Amino acid sequence: MPTEQDEFMKATQTLHNLGQSLWLDNITRDLLTSGTLKRYIDELSVTGLTSNPTIFDHAFKNSSAYDAAIREELAKGKSGEALFFDLALDDLTRAADLFRPVHDRTNGVDGWVSLEVSPLLAHNTASTIAAARELSARAGRPNLFIKIPGTTEGLPAIEEAIFAGVAVNVTLLFSREQYVAAAEAYLRGVERRIAAGLNPQVGSVASMFISRWDVAIAGEVPEAFNNQLGIAIAGRIYEAYVDLLRNPRWLRAYNAGARPQRLLWASTGTKDPKASDILYIKALASPFTVNTMPEGTLKAFADHGDPGSVMAPDGGNCEAVLAQFAKAGINVDDLAAQLQDDGAKSFVKSWNDLMAVIASKSDALKKAA
Repeated sequence: MPTEQDEFMKATQTLHNLGQSLWLDNITRDLLTSGTLKRYIDELSVTGLTSNPTIFDHAFKNSSAYDAAIREELAKGKSGEALFFDLALDDLTRAADLFRPVHDRTNGVDGWVSLEVSPLLAHNTASTIAAARELSARAGRPNLFIKIPGTTEGLPAIEEAIFAGVAVNVTLLFSREQYVAAAEAYLRGVERRIAAGLNPQVGSVASMFISRWDVAIAGEVPEAFNNQLGIAIAGRIYEAYVDLLRNPRWLRAYNAGARPQRLLWASTGTKDPKASDILYIKALASPFTVNTMPEGTLKAFADHGDPGSVMAPDGGNCEAVLAQFAKAGINVDDLAAQLQDDGAKSFVKSWNDLMAVIASKSDALKKAA
């Protein structure tokens, strides 16, 4: 007779067996030291992890777990951004080591963690490349992605980072067009490595933000349309992804030893309290992709999830759904550009909030010393 734990494991294991990697969109020192992350790996089929400034902001603000480390950093004369990256790299290299067996077992397909460059560099290509190379070298782990935004200014940095052998998580992607531009930047970097006689196997994922589409139009469309736009956009992107995987240009790169850049579904926590808490997890089940989930969403899916069927390689009825949104006055091209711009600004705000939290904690710890 199945135990309660067997039932708890079932949905996440089933989704993993369908061919999708389940990653955790969270990192805190408490997750590491309590053994919770290790338990998620062992019991919930979690095979990777993503982080961002907002996650670290909450981690620092809501925990005393970093206080001793901050004191040590202050004693070394560190502050602000330098102090943050020391702490973040400590957390993420520990997480990378936990995922290393997965990374080794899958020959580098899975088992990754991600660290973002400063979002203040989002519009500075040269500085982004320099930061990506430095952080990758400091981490010294083969399974750490450096997150670079897929903005117009970020695309050359993505190509250069890949050419330099730096594994990249392309972030802040919203539309098919933004995805294809990022995928082509990745491929150009790979092709340059092939032409230079270098090993073309450099890891990368392209992170598509889904739920923000539905948040952006909440209240602007008939209620029957709620929570459908993000999933329809995902269908359109998935079709483009499948087409690229079998594109002759990509096949030539694979033949030279390159790996495909995997598609990653991000922003998959449900924001509408009236909707299912596993809405996007069920809808985005798809082979050879990643879904990075907030901790609450991961637990909810483990508790009462059912993957159901996988996404249609041709996008299913996504174009018919998008046509309905067009009739309702939603211009998805304009909205995609706005979402990417707003996302970049939001990351800057989170970064500034994070720096303020570090400064505040540093001052409090100095006074308490």
